[in-house]
Amino acid sequence: MISEGSSFVKGLVLGGAFCVLVTLLGHIRVGHGTKAHQHEHHHIQAPNKEDVLNLSEAERLELSKSIRVYCIILVKPKDLGHWAAVKETWSKHCDRAEFYSSERVRVFDSIALNTNDMWVMMRKAYKTTYEHYKDEFNWFFLAYPTTFAIIENLKYFLLKKDPSQPFYIGHTVKSGDLEYVDGEGGIVLSIESLRRLSRVLEDTDKCPEQGGMIWKLAEDKQLAICLKYTGVFAENAEDSEGKDVFNTKSVGALIKEAMSSHPEQVVEGCCSDTAITFSGLAPNHMHVMMYGVYRLRPYGHTYNDALVFLPPEGSDND
Repeated sequence: MISEGSSFVKGLVLGGAFCVLVTLLGHIRVGHGTKAHQHEHHHIQAPNKEDVLNLSEAERLELSKSIRVYCIILVKPKDLGHWAAVKETWSKHCDRAEFYSSERVRVFDSIALNTNDMWVMMRKAYKTTYEHYKDEFNWFFLAYPTTFAIIENLKYFLLKKDPSQPFYIGHTVKSGDLEYVDGEGGIVLSIESLRRLSRVLEDTDKCPEQGGMIWKLAEDKQLAICLKYTGVFAENAEDSEGKDVFNTKSVGALIKEAMSSHPEQVVEGCCSDTAITFSGLAPNHMHVMMYGVYRLRPYGHTYNDALVFLPPEGSDND
């Protein structure tokens, strides 16, 4: 009896493992149903200072006005502290920012999505965004409530990039054959990518609400799979020196890592001077970041940036 029971358990485990393997292989084949295998992941960089200085004053003004960023912040009631911090800090620098919540919350205005599933929340948020704002904005930035973003640096990064091209930008991660933008660092889509996404979201075979695998994939991976079907691929964003500008960790964590690995070059080893996001911040840390980024200035020091991104009209931002 013991031997038979042991054999049964072994068979059950092996059978389950086989099913998982078959499902995974089938899923990977689906991902390669398009010309995905022909695309090579590449890094895209921010413009260097010389590129901007070579522009005429009229060109700079036109560019600064043409880059309009709509910010999507996915929140849940448990995130109220972060929600408040984001609302009071960096989101004011978006051309428009809206909070998409899992349910209606009386304390703050939000768009209720009526689901706790993060992938369904993301799908609904993107779909609503496209329906309402496809003619008003050309870049769309999605963030979690623990993310701090410097929108002016995002606009600078996007300066010479054409939103009519399919951009899907952030901090890329490789998982098996899939490359995706890590949601913790924020996700940027051009209007063309959002248009393609809105179309594939209607195709339940290619982009189902519930994943086709036995286990559930994270929402940022699901997004990458759906975009892959439309010919849109994840691209890692870097500054002109090759440093990441979308960070999935806080400044403090990055500094600690730099102190450990580059003790003689902590600043150089830590972060880009034109970083766009940091993640994993507590609400009070967001206010500290706001102080350091927008308010603290050395007296008598002038900034000679060739380009100025004006805040949205009527905004009370810093």
